[in-house]
Amino acid sequence: MSEAPVSQGLAAVLGLRQLIMDGELGAGDRLSEVRLAARLEVSRTPLRLALAQLEHEGLLEPVAGGGFVVRSFTGRQVVDAIELRGVLEGAAARLAALRNSGPRALGNLVACVAKLDRIVAIDGAPTGEEFELYVELNDEFHNELFVLAASEVLRDAYERVLALPFAQPSSFLKAQADTSQFEPTLATGNAQHHEILNAIEAGDGEEAERLARGHAELTVRNLDAVLRDGGFERLPGSSLINAEAGWSRQVAAGLEH
Repeated sequence: MSEAPVSQGLAAVLGLRQLIMDGELGAGDRLSEVRLAARLEVSRTPLRLALAQLEHEGLLEPVAGGGFVVRSFTGRQVVDAIELRGVLEGAAARLAALRNSGPRALGNLVACVAKLDRIVAIDGAPTGEEFELYVELNDEFHNELFVLAASEVLRDAYERVLALPFAQPSSFLKAQADTSQFEPTLATGNAQHHEILNAIEAGDGEEAERLARGHAELTVRNLDAVLRDGGFERLPGSSLINAEAGWSRQVAAGLEH
């Protein structure tokens, strides 16, 4: 009996987040607890906890008089979120290098890069299945940095950033899969994975941090490529992003500094 509230709470968080990411709930929409509880098939108590959780993650904001609306984000905020992820990944890579206890500890990271190598080495564009595997392994590489850093503080901060719909390492790769920029992006990204791994193996925390922070800049470049290719609507959570005048300039500013 005691597991029911936990199960409903998780269902409410995941379901509500998915409605937002899929665009069923768009920026500025005011949320109705009654309708959402019915839509997600949960009771009001776990739904309220889910609303509070998504407010904490930054996807919702409270309104005067009570309740929540779905947040919207500017281009500058998108770039800032990506750069913050880079700062956190840089700190994790530095700690991973400084706390490196030997080859066995790095085994998962080494194996992950080796699997990525095999996908990048395929002639021509990867198949859909191969691309999905690349995305999964790419996310695994980034997560493993925090495993090796062994810092709960960094991990908690990282997970909060990743809750935003555009901050994940693979966000814009998914929207880029059908563009001419796809294959070079995979090769460039994996070459950077090798450089980060080498710095961690060498115990060079300063270099590992520099490389990991630079690696995050590739996400901004991927975003720029998606915008130029007209693939904005393919972005996860694109309904939350204000793509009005100045959006491309804001992204370009992120590339320049």
